[in-house]
Amino acid sequence: MPGARRRVPVALTVAGSDPCGGAGIQADLKTFCAFGVYGEAVLAALTAQNTRGVRGVHPVPPDFVASQIEAVLEDIPPGGIKTGMLASAGVVEAVARALRGRRRGHLVVDPVMVSSSGDLLLERDAIEALKALLLPLAVLVTPNGPEAEVLTGVAVEDERTAKEAGRRLLALGAGAVLVKGGHGRGPRVLDLLVERDRVTRFVRGRIATTSTHGTGCTLSAAVAAGLARGRTLRRAVADAVDFVHRAIARAPHLGRGRNRPVNHLVTAVRR
Repeated sequence: MPGARRRVPVALTVAGSDPCGGAGIQADLKTFCAFGVYGEAVLAALTAQNTRGVRGVHPVPPDFVASQIEAVLEDIPPGGIKTGMLASAGVVEAVARALRGRRRGHLVVDPVMVSSSGDLLLERDAIEALKALLLPLAVLVTPNGPEAEVLTGVAVEDERTAKEAGRRLLALGAGAVLVKGGHGRGPRVLDLLVERDRVTRFVRGRIATTSTHGTGCTLSAAVAAGLARGRTLRRAVADAVDFVHRAIARAPHLGRGRNRPVNHLVTAVRR
């Protein structure tokens, strides 16, 4: 139809900030842009951090987090949503309450617990809240090996244990689970997409680098962007894995610490 407006895909991130721009809200918004998706952001926590480590975390009051989400959903509803660092049980509960029962986009939960530098980013009592309240709302959960172990009790050491951890998370109500293999060893990285009817392997060469700050945030944001564009879950995950791999390979080597950011300026698949 002449003059018809093209619909712009929209994605929302609910996460913490990273003032250095390598992770959190800042990384998510840059990733959305790379995929040609309009980005919205709800701030769940403030951090003081750089490539050397996290100096402090300040959670946003839970009711205000919920208010931000409600304001977004009632005006510019997203096609894809991702959650990242939520910091406290109160914030997790507020996010679940704001999302439950509403018309909303596909939810990707990145269960951020520890930063790349080893600093705790999720209070211990928030883990049970995340399992009980947020995982059942998610179409996809994206734990790395250590996070999968905390959530399930299964030590992820190989493909078999990664599958077992994924199946236990399915039993908690998640729609699908991507068990990430970046914390493993060996020349290749194996990410496993565990669904109720199949398991899909994503294999890539391991890059010898310290530029991995924000990789989990970037991956989950890329999946949410793909879902916002109407891609299938497997296609969205495949494109996200590819994007993160290239972002690591072309990292800009910024910062003086051991956990430097990836390159969000690499080209993403948009078709």
